[in-house]
Amino acid sequence: MLLLGSLTTSHKIALAIVAAIFICFALASAFLAPRRWPNFPGKQGMSVYVIACLVCFVGMIAAVVAFGKEAPEAEARSETPAAHTQQIQVTESEWKVQLPSTGTLKAGTYTFVVKNAGQIPHDLAIQGTSDKTPLIKPGGTAQLKVTLKTGKYTLYCTVAGHKALGMVTQLAVG
Repeated sequence: MLLLGSLTTSHKIALAIVAAIFICFALASAFLAPRRWPNFPGKQGMSVYVIACLVCFVGMIAAVVAFGKEAPEAEARSETPAAHTQQIQVTESEWKVQLPSTGTLKAGTYTFVVKNAGQIPHDLAIQGTSDKTPLIKPGGTAQLKVTLKTGKYTLYCTVAGHKALGMVTQLAVG
């Protein structure tokens, strides 16, 4: 499926130019040529007209095939984050945030899947970033996708007083 958002600017321009040529040829042969030459294309010009139509049609199809492909770097961009995003399960309950024993993580993109196993709403935030989940109802889950660089991170619940009651944990990256 051809998605214009995934094409490079040069591919979009090339497709637009080929489309404009095809549209101009179609409009000229349908409206302008018959006014100037009432017998257009006539018996003598029919073979030239048919060949010109075929060339324009094949050119348009070739342009879609050639320029409609994603650039290799666009394909790599679209595949790389999904391929390298890792999930980390987080369980929150009253006064604790539990991470699996992951040791030190490598820098990269992570999705924290946060489950509220407690009896009251909680959320999860990462200190030093603006990233946090929405408030999670008891029994609910939420996801937080972040890119972490090398360093130490504090994960905590931002509900008033929860961090002070122990809803905090450390995570090392690097």
